Amino acid sequence: MASITPKIDFVSELSGLFDLGGQVAFVPGGYGGIGEAISWGLAMQGARVIMAGRSLEKAELLAQQISAAGFSAEGIALDVESVDAIRDSIDGVAERNGGIDILMNCVGIQREEPLLEVTEEAYDEVYRVNLKSAMFLSQAVARHQIAGKRGGRQVHLLSVRSQLGIRNRGYSAYCSTKGGMVMLIKQHAMELAPHSITVNGVAPTFVYTEMIRHVMENPEFRDKLLERIPLGRIADPKDVVGPALFFMSPGASFVTGQTMYVDGGISSSQ
Repeated sequence: MASITPKIDFVSELSGLFDLGGQVAFVPGGYGGIGEAISWGLAMQGARVIMAGRSLEKAELLAQQISAAGFSAEGIALDVESVDAIRDSIDGVAERNGGIDILMNCVGIQREEPLLEVTEEAYDEVYRVNLKSAMFLSQAVARHQIAGKRGGRQVHLLSVRSQLGIRNRGYSAYCSTKGGMVMLIKQHAMELAPHSITVNGVAPTFVYTEMIRHVMENPEFRDKLLERIPLGRIADPKDVVGPALFFMSPGASFVTGQTMYVDGGISSSQ
């Protein structure tokens, strides 16, 4: 009986599993604490990286640093709270680069308010930046990926708070928007699968960036957090790069609709 196991040329087929050479990667939020590390990772794997955010100065500075190291990068301004700006920006990136292969969405904010003090203004801002922008970034990039007929990758930066609430902190807006993104990823994965476009999420726990300075400068909270993380430490931005690159790579071509928790084991122990 003939074997149904396909014959594989391991040298040729496995050598490029994580090669992103020639890929065009659009990275909103790409100059933030985690976004910067991911942008460097993408560039070092051969992708042309276009970082976008409110600060054109920060985006261009990072692009200059990456380019000076011998890689390909561009920085542009983008207000993700404007759907028109999202569409115009992505249309421009696709036109200048012949399409977009990868969306790596690193956008996210937190406005900490206890439940009884949550304001409509703060909640709406977190919703617009975290969840609504993810919807329309995905849509705008998908239009170009579908038209290009070469498949693609979409990856969203989430948080362990998309699965777990947090004690003694005012995280209503943050947790609900990140949780919503988990289902957005699943739905977009289903709708884009026929076009060979995968959609996944990377969900770290607390990562050493300026976004959590106020938390990390609270010794009592920091010590309790460390006690709960099985690996016994808080993540560095570089810890998120590998999982993100995996989802964006050819090696993840059969993985879609998934969220990977990069959390030192915390979600497995609660």
